[in-house]
Amino acid sequence: MTDPAELTARLIQCPSVTPEEGGALVLLGDLLTGAGFEVVRVDRGGTPNLFARWGAKGARSFGFNGHTDVVPPGDLGSWTHPPFSGHVAEGVIWGRGATDMKSGVAAFVAAAIDFVTETPPDGAVILTVTGDEEGPGRDGTIAILDWMVANGERMDVCVVGEPSNPEIFGEMIKIGRRGSMTFHITAKGVQGHSAYPHRARNPLHALTRYLNDLIATPLDEGTEHFDPTGLQIVTIDCGNPASNVIPEKATAVVNIRFNDAHTSASLTEDLRARAARISAETGVEIGMDIHVSGESFLTQPGPLVDLVRGVVRDETGIDPVLSTTGGTSDARFVKDHCPVVEFGLVGHFMHQVDERVPAAQVHDLKRVYQRMLERYFA
Repeated sequence: MTDPAELTARLIQCPSVTPEEGGALVLLGDLLTGAGFEVVRVDRGGTPNLFARWGAKGARSFGFNGHTDVVPPGDLGSWTHPPFSGHVAEGVIWGRGATDMKSGVAAFVAAAIDFVTETPPDGAVILTVTGDEEGPGRDGTIAILDWMVANGERMDVCVVGEPSNPEIFGEMIKIGRRGSMTFHITAKGVQGHSAYPHRARNPLHALTRYLNDLIATPLDEGTEHFDPTGLQIVTIDCGNPASNVIPEKATAVVNIRFNDAHTSASLTEDLRARAARISAETGVEIGMDIHVSGESFLTQPGPLVDLVRGVVRDETGIDPVLSTTGGTSDARFVKDHCPVVEFGLVGHFMHQVDERVPAAQVHDLKRVYQRMLERYFA
């Protein structure tokens, strides 16, 4: 039996802060090769990635996706145990990545190895692991999926092992995610003396008017599987130290987490149209740079969702909620390749100092993943 808790501790000992590989993918590659998987490194743009397949190319397949890169540990002196020690005490594994998500990777790797060893399936098990989920994401899972298409590899379904449970293991499955986009807005007017405003055009007046227009009315009231779209102003600035000067420029940043009532294109069109209207009314030029992190998506309840939900219910005794809450994950890329859901551990300590996970929960997750494979190929 492959011990997922021991593997979690070994992965934590690999200092794989994005974009460093830190030895994590080498460790997994050696382990999977020894278990009969065909392993390929799919590095791109300095990002380390790994693809592994057991079984025939083109056969009916079940896939897992995850990442071994982690966020920086912060102040090392604030940690009870060194962040890359993989320290185990009283049934708890400590270290950066213990929750997000070296434990999830360890659980699905261990489950896959034991499954193909004990009951070789009539099909293929595919594992995709990136070293760039916490970073820009341009050359991580996207690179693996591009390589798979170019080489005739395919997952028929996929489970992403991100922490999916808020409080209790088994309470939630993610069947979709909101889209995310960020608007960097610049308002350009005419600088002048604050006592002579008729000789200037105040960009802050136009900018605050525009921002108020964005937040005055909700963008929607939510959809069947999604909460209402959220729009947050995260910063406003003009860099003006003087109280008697109307500044020339002002900037703001707005982040939108949107549901399936919108696309990034429709929101961009809406926000640009509002900016153009206020620019015309005020004479202040309002421009914006837009970064789209991902579109909203939903895996409709059906065979994959039913399988995962049934296994989680049988193994935990909890009927999990089907959710689309939270931020983004690499499921936003996988959804263009095949049906995808997310199920993993409880996310209490992800990205925190003293990140940690109960070893028993990692064993539970491995068992759930192995049951998914057994049921899929039964």
